[in-house]
Amino acid sequence: MYRIGQEEIDAVARVIKSKQFFRFNSEGKEVQNFESELSQKFESDYVLALSGGGTSALIAALVGLGVGPGDEVLVPSYTFIATPAAVLAVGAIPVIVEVDESLTMDVEDMTRKMSNMTKVAIPVHMCGFPCDMEHIKTICSERDIKIIEDACQAIGGTYQGQSLGTIGDAGTFSFNHFKTIGCGEGGALITSNKTIYERAFVYHDIGSVYREVLNPLDSPNIVGVQYRASEIMGAILREQLKRLDGILDDLRRIKGKFVDELSQVDGIRFNKSYDIDGDCGTSIAFIFDDETSAKAFAAFEGVQGMRPIESDKHVYLTWGPILEHIGSHHPSLNPFHLTQNRHLNMSYSKDMCPQTIDILSRTVILHLDPNMTEEDVDQRISSCKSAVYIRGEIEEHVQS
Repeated sequence: MYRIGQEEIDAVARVIKSKQFFRFNSEGKEVQNFESELSQKFESDYVLALSGGGTSALIAALVGLGVGPGDEVLVPSYTFIATPAAVLAVGAIPVIVEVDESLTMDVEDMTRKMSNMTKVAIPVHMCGFPCDMEHIKTICSERDIKIIEDACQAIGGTYQGQSLGTIGDAGTFSFNHFKTIGCGEGGALITSNKTIYERAFVYHDIGSVYREVLNPLDSPNIVGVQYRASEIMGAILREQLKRLDGILDDLRRIKGKFVDELSQVDGIRFNKSYDIDGDCGTSIAFIFDDETSAKAFAAFEGVQGMRPIESDKHVYLTWGPILEHIGSHHPSLNPFHLTQNRHLNMSYSKDMCPQTIDILSRTVILHLDPNMTEEDVDQRISSCKSAVYIRGEIEEHVQS
């Protein structure tokens, strides 16, 4: 969350004064209004706000698509563990796919790992970087594979002018503390498919079996869980949504200056982008010829860089429970043990995605903040230039 202020305080106070925190039958209709406003902004027919973050949105989307035991779901090797964990939560098996230099799902490896049991692909727009949705959508369409876009780190981003999250069959957002806009926790499912929405809705609220909130309900009622968003969450998110365009404008302006000033510097190369204009601007990524150069650049004073390979939570190497086939709290519910999944692709190892390891080792990410001053931006750009210049001088001296 980049910006929050009096507007959010007033919105919360409004709900507290009303004494109506429950999203159903509330006179303020904060959650319902937020869903409508988000739907209108991203030009999608349905939005479902959830309390459980992007994870609950992914699970609800998978339920909406009828995914379960016997199904494989393609997920990238560079994403938060929630992406593959959501697949296991519905009884299916995640198939881990390489990423390319864009840090998003590699289309060639995705194609190689498709099988007759592949039901869904989940491309993740990591760090606000759009995936290669044109090719992903074409290939999945040819094989009748559904798409859930994990846009949890890319709220407001676009691909070829279309909002991320609205290109596939469903999309998911996260509103936790670390996202572009948020309310501490929470998430949303977005789709224009009524069946997906209805199934997700009744799943996210076990009480739907007693409520007439969807009338008429075309899909069968099912036993679900409790992921309902509260009116306080809805009130905050309505104000946060108003801030989104300004946040993205500032992030993209700042990133644009980095790109303009560093694009002609010898020794600096940006990671591939499938839509630089649609990029959220939350991060900028540099890729180097070798790991040593990347380490030196990231560690240089003032650069404030991080190599994604060193992340303790976004690389498949650290997905211990998944690599070890611990897919549930109880062995009898573990998808890896289910008869329906016996012949699915669940052969995991730490060396299964060598391309991902290589790319993440040679990449350095700079996280940007829309509240950076011009002086902050100039100083950081200067540090980036110095980092490659000084290293170049050292290497030239050693060679001579």
